[in-house]
Amino acid sequence: MTLNDDDGEPRRQVGALPFRRGRDGQPKILLVTSRESRRWVIPKGWPMKGRKPFEAAAREAYEEAGLRGAVGKRPIGFYLYQKRLRNLDTVLCQVKVFPLEVRKQLKDFPEARQRDLRWFTPVEAAEAVSEPGLAALIRAASRA
Repeated sequence: MTLNDDDGEPRRQVGALPFRRGRDGQPKILLVTSRESRRWVIPKGWPMKGRKPFEAAAREAYEEAGLRGAVGKRPIGFYLYQKRLRNLDTVLCQVKVFPLEVRKQLKDFPEARQRDLRWFTPVEAAEAVSEPGLAALIRAASRA
């Protein structure tokens, strides 16, 4: 069964696409595992009251991956996915994605013991995620 808001619109989320240059000068993208299904995803979550969408995306990157850096104020795009809720229903979500240039990666952060983290090349990151829209966004961002 799929639950949506009454108007059929997807629920809105915000996410960060964390990137940095590797020692070889090539771009790297950080992915985290989701808590439930352990799929590779980007840090994301619900909008936060009192925070602009890009600020909420940066906060999610800190909570889920211990990342600090410069977040872009403009989204690089969005993608859709089915979020499984605790009651096992699913809801369609639209994630607005903001670029996050990582300057610092902390060892201790709120969800450190709940997730795995890994730096990927853009090609590897696009192949590792299961959402086609997110894969396309990673490919497009790495060409920009």
